[in-house]
Order: sequence, then C-alpha cells, then structure tokens
Amino acid sequence: MKRILLGVIALIFMPLAVAGKPATFSTGDGAIRGYDPVAYFTVGEPTPGQDKYSTRWQGAIYKFSSADNLALFKSDPAQYAPQYGGYCAYAVSKGATANTEPEAWTIVNGKLYLNFSLSVQKRWRKDIPGHIKSADNNWPGVLN
Repeated sequence: MKRILLGVIALIFMPLAVAGKPATFSTGDGAIRGYDPVAYFTVGEPTPGQDKYSTRWQGAIYKFSSADNLALFKSDPAQYAPQYGGYCAYAVSKGATANTEPEAWTIVNGKLYLNFSLSVQKRWRKDIPGHIKSADNNWPGVLN
C-alpha cells in the first residue's frame, strides 16, 4: 500500500519537476505582453492588440489590433510569431531565458526578435548574426 501511495504522489508531482519553462513567454496580457505580432511587420512599430482579436497558439494568447492582422497570423503563425517563443533573443544566445519588452524589437531576414530591454538590445545589435546562430543552437534547450 505504501508503494502505491508513493507512486501516486510521484505521478502527481512529476509534471512540476520536468515541465521546465513554457514554450512561449507570456504575461497576464498574453504573448508579447498583449502586443500585435503582425503589426511589427505591417506598421513597423509595437502596437497594442485587442481582446476581441485574439487566438491561442503554442500555449499562449496572441492579441491583434485588427481582424486583418488576426487573419494574417492564423494563415501562417510561424511567419509572425517572435523567435524563441518571445523570450529575449540575446538571453537565449547566452544559454538562458529572460522576459521581453515590446519596444525592444528587431526584424532580421523576415523574423521578429525581442529583447529584455532597449539596453540589452544594444548588446544584441553588436553581433546579430552571431547571436542568432548561438540562440538557434541553444533553442529550445534553454527551456529545460
């Protein structure tokens, strides 16, 4: 009986021990802190999304500023979603994860990269190709 009880307890708590970080950085406002990922490409600046234009993708809620942007995202989410699940691209290049701010963004070769802050973004910009190469090698292992 004791073995069965210990087994049940282990099964209950095992997901907590092996789950790691979520695949997408998200806050109570959603992915990208509620900002529209498509607007970075179409408007060229961070644009708050609206609850009425939202969808779930890879475990997070993404919000959009218009029905058109929502439709674009739904047609090809990987095209518009930030790289590395919206975690700081610089941090991922260093083998870690960090939160991001919508204002610290860069589009490189048609992909959206976010950073922890504008000051971290300055470090990121010193060697974007090198940081992308390192981050690609580290992703998604940094989630464990």
